[in-house]
Amino acid sequence: MWQTFRALPRTVWLIGLISLINDSASELVYPLVPLYLTSVLMAGPRALGLIEGIAEATASLLKWVSGVVVDRTRRCKPWIVVGYGLAALGRPLIAWVTSWPALLAIRFADRVGKGLRTSPRDALLAASVGADRRGLAFGLHRAMDNAGAVIGPLLAAALLASGMPLREVFLWTWVPALACIVLALGLREPATLAPSPNVAPIELSGGAALPPVFRRYLVVVALFTLGNSSNMFLLLRASELGVPQAQIPLLWAAVSFIAMVLSIPLSGLSDRVGRRRLLLMGYGAYALFYLALGLSAPAGMWLAGWFAFYGVFLAATEGVEKALVADLAPAQLRGTAFGWFNMTAGAMLLPASFVFGLLYEHAGAGAAFGFSAGCALAAGALLWRWIPPAGATARASGR
Repeated sequence: MWQTFRALPRTVWLIGLISLINDSASELVYPLVPLYLTSVLMAGPRALGLIEGIAEATASLLKWVSGVVVDRTRRCKPWIVVGYGLAALGRPLIAWVTSWPALLAIRFADRVGKGLRTSPRDALLAASVGADRRGLAFGLHRAMDNAGAVIGPLLAAALLASGMPLREVFLWTWVPALACIVLALGLREPATLAPSPNVAPIELSGGAALPPVFRRYLVVVALFTLGNSSNMFLLLRASELGVPQAQIPLLWAAVSFIAMVLSIPLSGLSDRVGRRRLLLMGYGAYALFYLALGLSAPAGMWLAGWFAFYGVFLAATEGVEKALVADLAPAQLRGTAFGWFNMTAGAMLLPASFVFGLLYEHAGAGAAFGFSAGCALAAGALLWRWIPPAGATARASGR
């Protein structure tokens, strides 16, 4: 596998590097936004909820739009450059906002950028490698993305510890943003993205033209995501179980580090043993983790071990889910497929967190975590029943 890993195309490595740099900047800013909102802009949790709700809903919708547009135009690079450009413009401007509506406008622009670039980036990544290396390619991307999730918070903590004001921290994000734009301009679109004369434009308007097996996969993703609420609840539960507040960010950084280290080998393993098998194990691991946190009270090293186990789940599923999208969708509809996948997963995050929070508050941690585990197990059962194993995927998708 490692020889294949080193032989991955330049485009795959470049996309991974862009994600690493961009996520470092994003994760540097993201933990500081609530602090900036409350201590500088004097706004409360309701404003934060409105800002993040609008921003994430916008990103989810635009992920679908950009995916459809990619299949119409057969161009990925322009949308990727514009997407990173909007993020480059927005983040440093946070330093000058004086009210929460202005912060909402900036977060809105940032999420518009994410929505425009995510599906084209995934489509370009899938088009850059063959099916036999698809899991490895997406695993590399997720590994570098998770590396950014480790670097960003640690860098934010170091800058604040050095005495740098919040406004200056935001200003310095123009450096990685500019680097992302320059690298994105260096991307090359493979010949496989050339327009196909056999595809009528009307077919690219939505999901009706996608294979039935892919539409069933979207149901699986929706059901699993309904039980996959915000990771903030995991950190809340860790705090309830005795983890000191100062150690919570370090605990999450450790989860991201484990996901970074294991994403490449586990996603690459799906190229050999099949995507379905990896996802079934991942969904089972997720259910076990949530049952452990909801129905017991692990502490100390046991709790740290369970969170490390959650990092393994992330490594085994994040890249593999997207590789399976590319397996199930015809090449000429791949942008649309990624659009539907990203929108489905994003749209379910809001009800997932709402239901989880409602259960947590009124029925306790056991009910909330048990509900999430049940969704994961049900999604796994549908995945096993509806999605063919490796070797039958191409026939099921009609290719």
